[in-house]
Amino acid sequence: MTITNQVNKPIQDSEKILQVGVVGCGLIGRRRAQVAVEAENAQLVAVADIDAAAAKGVGEGTGAWSTTRWQEIVDDPAIDVVVVATPNKFLMPVSVAALQNGKHVLCEKPPGRNASETRQMAVAAQENDRVLKAGFNHRYHPAVWRAHELLEAGEIGEVMYGRAVYGHGGRPGYDQEWRATADLSGGGEMLDQGVHIVDLFRWFMGEFSTVLATAGTYYWSLGSFENGRQLEDNAFAMLQTEQGQIAQLHTSWTQWKNRFSFEIFGQKGYFSIDGLGGSYGVETLTLGRRRPESGPPIIEEFVFKGPDDSWKLEWTDFSNAILNGGQPLSNGDDALRTMEVIGAFYESTASAGSVKL
Repeated sequence: MTITNQVNKPIQDSEKILQVGVVGCGLIGRRRAQVAVEAENAQLVAVADIDAAAAKGVGEGTGAWSTTRWQEIVDDPAIDVVVVATPNKFLMPVSVAALQNGKHVLCEKPPGRNASETRQMAVAAQENDRVLKAGFNHRYHPAVWRAHELLEAGEIGEVMYGRAVYGHGGRPGYDQEWRATADLSGGGEMLDQGVHIVDLFRWFMGEFSTVLATAGTYYWSLGSFENGRQLEDNAFAMLQTEQGQIAQLHTSWTQWKNRFSFEIFGQKGYFSIDGLGGSYGVETLTLGRRRPESGPPIIEEFVFKGPDDSWKLEWTDFSNAILNGGQPLSNGDDALRTMEVIGAFYESTASAGSVKL
C-alpha cells in the first residue's frame, strides 16, 4: 500500500472542517500554517507569535486573525486543533494548556525539552481524550515509508543493525539563535535532528534497552546549563535492543554539506536512504538483496524527485485520527518513548557509561 493510500483513509466525519490555530510563526510554523490552508478538511483561523509582525504575516491572505498571546488561541472554544511550533521551552506549556481546553494538538518535534515534559503532554491528552501527535514528519518521506513497507514485507529478513548520519553546517549567526540558549532549547543537535533519527530507528527496529553515547562542541559557541553542561554541536550514540541489535548514529551541526543517510541491514539484505530533497539532495532508496552464494547483492533503486509532501501527509494522518477516533503515528505515548532514549543519551554523555532504559 502506498503512503498516499495509507494516510488518505476514508474518514467517518468527512464533512467536518477542523478549525486550526497555529502557535509560533517561525519557519516551521509558517509551513504548518500553509498545510492547514491547503488541506480540504481544515481551516486556518488563528495564528500567534510574540513577534506581532510575524503573526500578522502568516495570517494575512488566509482570513486568520493574529495575536501575540498564545492563550487567546488555546482559550478560543471555536478552535478544534492547535499546532504548536514554538521554541522548545514553550512546547509543553502551550500543548498541555491546549489539551486541557479540549483541543487536539500537533506538537512540533522535539515534543518538549525532555521526557518529563513529553509525559505531561501525553497524560493531558489521555485525561482529556484528545489526539496528541509529535511532528516527526520524516516517517512520511516516500523513501522512508517505502523502506518500512519493504521491511514489513520481509524483504531484508530479520534486522541485525542500523546506522545513520544526519546533519547540516548551520548558517551565519547560528550560535546567536534560540537553539544556542540552553534554557530555550533543552539540548543541542541530538535533540534537534537526532530526535528524528531515534524516532526512525524505533520505528524500524523496535524499542532500545541500552544507550552508550558521547557528545562534543567542536565549532559553534553554544550556551551551557547551570550544571556546566554545554550544548552539543555533534552527537554520537550506539543504541541496543534486548535482542542485541545495534543502531549507530552521528548527528552534526558541522556537517558542512547537508547530509541524510539512514541504513538498515538484515540477514537477507539491506536498504539505504540518502537525501531528503532540497539541500539534502534527491531522496533515494537503495534495496540490496543478498544472493544465497553471497557476493555482490541484487540492487534495486527507487528515486523520489517530487516535492516534499511529508508535511501534508503527516497532517492527513493526524486529522484522520481525529475524525476517525484513532491514533496517528508518533502519538504522545510513542513520542515519550523516543524522548526517554534522548534522556538516556544525555545521561550517558554525563556519566561516560552505558545507560539502561
